[in-house]
Amino acid sequence: MDNNSSLMQRDLEVIWHPCTQMKDHEIYPIVPISSAYGVYLYDFDGNSYIDAISSWWVNLFGHCNEYINSKIKEQLDTLEHVILAGFSHKPAIELAHRLVCVTPSGLNKVFFADNGSSAVEVALKMSYHYHLNCGVSKPLFLSLSNSYHGETIGALSVGDVALYKQTYAPLLLQSIQTPVPIDATIEASIKALDALEEILANRGSEISAFILEPLIQGAGGMHIYHEHYLINARELTKKYNIHMICDEILTGFGRTGTMFACEQAGITPDFMTLSKGLTGGYLPLSVVMTTNEVYNAFYCDYSEYKGFLHSHSYTGNALACSAALATLDIFEEHNIIEQNIEKSLHMGKALERFKTLSSVKETRIIGMIAVVELKEHHAEERVGLKIHEFALSKGILIRPLGSVIYVMPPYIITKEEIDRTFDVIYDAIVSL
Repeated sequence: MDNNSSLMQRDLEVIWHPCTQMKDHEIYPIVPISSAYGVYLYDFDGNSYIDAISSWWVNLFGHCNEYINSKIKEQLDTLEHVILAGFSHKPAIELAHRLVCVTPSGLNKVFFADNGSSAVEVALKMSYHYHLNCGVSKPLFLSLSNSYHGETIGALSVGDVALYKQTYAPLLLQSIQTPVPIDATIEASIKALDALEEILANRGSEISAFILEPLIQGAGGMHIYHEHYLINARELTKKYNIHMICDEILTGFGRTGTMFACEQAGITPDFMTLSKGLTGGYLPLSVVMTTNEVYNAFYCDYSEYKGFLHSHSYTGNALACSAALATLDIFEEHNIIEQNIEKSLHMGKALERFKTLSSVKETRIIGMIAVVELKEHHAEERVGLKIHEFALSKGILIRPLGSVIYVMPPYIITKEEIDRTFDVIYDAIVSL
């Protein structure tokens, strides 16, 4: 009979897990999950866990959501997948039209990929190739300090988290960073914008695009900044003829309090990358939204050779598109954004008591992301891992980023489940 221990041993014989030092599992057990429903995960020993990080930020409406399940099953009996070069299918067509409708005005073209890093790669290549098609070579990319955009070579190149990037430095594309605002004040944004304009004035002729995570940097410690920065950065990129890429892979689909984070600044970027919550956490899918202007720069006779040669075998997968359409249905039919505002306020209240703890540096919240940042610890203390293990023993799945503990739950979480989650995190911090 299967149980946690036997499955963990079988796992360790063959699986190399992501973002994991496998030697840790000599001490810390892997948890095999047998089933999941709503916000809960269930292991093979009968334990349950609240999925307080939406299974790496992807699950929006709970596990085994009956409506999304039904739409995928429906699609499965019709078409599972077909090549998207020279062919198409209804779920991809409908999804593309709906994304054009819900994203900021002017993003009228949809390019499908299959994961977040791939979407970033597409946007970078598309931006560079656009300028080349216009007769200019601009081989440099600009990003924010402390940023993260994925772990493929191009995506790593424009990130700025040393833990991921440093090892591969000799392999990376040319990129430079401009300072992120140090906090969420307008004053910090103004100072960072001065630095941005100086870079653009000096090197704008070399830069294809400025890529950023709007309003919050995920893997960079859930660092939040003011929308004032986005508003004015958009104007500066236009002034210096540089594309803006809004990486909404984390922030998209309601996570920051609006459907897309850049809505809070009222801007339309040249490119928007979407993934994670796009399918409600069910299947791999990503898209790059862009403008007719970008699209038209590639539209030509074959002899001119300006076409965009980029593809993935599972581009626009029909099952994934069906899951995404079901996810958009739920947003439209159940006033999710409005409901999230109330839950965000409840999470904000739950954060208040953490401010009294001497070990807490700061708390912050944006939409459905709540953060407790602890004061500095020595890396070898592995405080985040200890808090993770404590919380797991109490039935809560969190995955701290070093000393940054965050809660990013599925939108169906109840207030009682929110309270339980924060009670456990509070006890974990006190236990240290």
